[in-house]
Amino acid sequence: MIPSSGTPDILIPGLQPAGKASYLRRLNRFLVECDYEGKRVRAYLPNPGRLWELLIGGRTLYLAEAPAGRATRYTVLAVERDGIPVLLHTHLTNRLVDELLRRGMIPGLENARVLKPEVSFGRSRFDFLLEVGGRPFVLEVKSCTLYGEEMAMFPDAVTERGRKHLVELAGLSRSGTRAGVIFLVHSPKVRYFLPDYHTDYDFARTLYERRKDLMVKALSVEWKRDLSLSPRIRDLEIPWDLLDREAADRGSYILILHLPRKTRIDVGSLGKISFPPGYYLYTGSAKKALRARMARHLRKKKNLFWHIDYLADRCDTPLCIPVRTGADLEHEMATSLQKIAEWSIPGFGASDCPCKTHLFGMKSHPLQHEEFINNLQYFRIDRLGNTHSP
Repeated sequence: MIPSSGTPDILIPGLQPAGKASYLRRLNRFLVECDYEGKRVRAYLPNPGRLWELLIGGRTLYLAEAPAGRATRYTVLAVERDGIPVLLHTHLTNRLVDELLRRGMIPGLENARVLKPEVSFGRSRFDFLLEVGGRPFVLEVKSCTLYGEEMAMFPDAVTERGRKHLVELAGLSRSGTRAGVIFLVHSPKVRYFLPDYHTDYDFARTLYERRKDLMVKALSVEWKRDLSLSPRIRDLEIPWDLLDREAADRGSYILILHLPRKTRIDVGSLGKISFPPGYYLYTGSAKKALRARMARHLRKKKNLFWHIDYLADRCDTPLCIPVRTGADLEHEMATSLQKIAEWSIPGFGASDCPCKTHLFGMKSHPLQHEEFINNLQYFRIDRLGNTHSP
């Protein structure tokens, strides 16, 4: 649905910013530090997602005055990406959907009537109970902030609660109560939506398997710089065939390790190597059982066999990021990491391929580098736009 150009922008209660700040760092899941009017301040972040693509040093945050009695004076409403605000305040997403429902602006639910927000069925609570065509309809809303050039994805962190919601909604539908889920994508430029099978394989497969029992919609919205909402709401395509092809327990990965101090390590056939302190990025792949391969890398107690085992045994805070696909991307990923790394270890993990190495180093955490984030976004999201034929 695209309203006429004369339709005014929409103002959502609670989305009136007090000012803008510059993001500095994330202190924990719900607290950030930012520069506001020349002072370092802390602000409440009502969003538990990873937000790797959004919370990058120097990005503009939109702040609101927090309610009286709150430990922090400010609350984060949104963050700018490429000059466009992206809503971060997950609690306000339901206010937005409520407003769109009441205005008849959601495709397929134009005539829906809101009976009750936050309705319980069994042990779960869902966002809305609607009346559609004289019958009850249970609706769950998910706020999507992860997107690339053409594709948006949800979730950006594992959500067992979200997977459970899908199972229970499908159960309600099969028992006679219609149900659905809306993914609200906070970007005006994307054309497609998929569940993020890289991050949460179980959530993605559950949505795919229950898709015929549910109304599944992904809607693109556009925020203005005053945090008013453009009336242009777009229905996004969900390429289920692409999900079916790509979402499998196979693919490539990037293992991130931290070595706190300079260390000389005997690396099997490579002999003794002196490793400078910093963060190490290792690329690998598994044609099957990708989850088991990554779990092995993260496990401390194991027999040292691969080159990376010897290094991982001396490192801390491991993180393994998968890129699930049937395509062979390991060498392409290694080549791209070589371009942004500060150093590399020749011959490491590359004895059976033409790559010079599969191990690269950086002085600070790669998730603090926008180049690395863009690199990751390409392999996990943007590459898919090139493989999908509308």
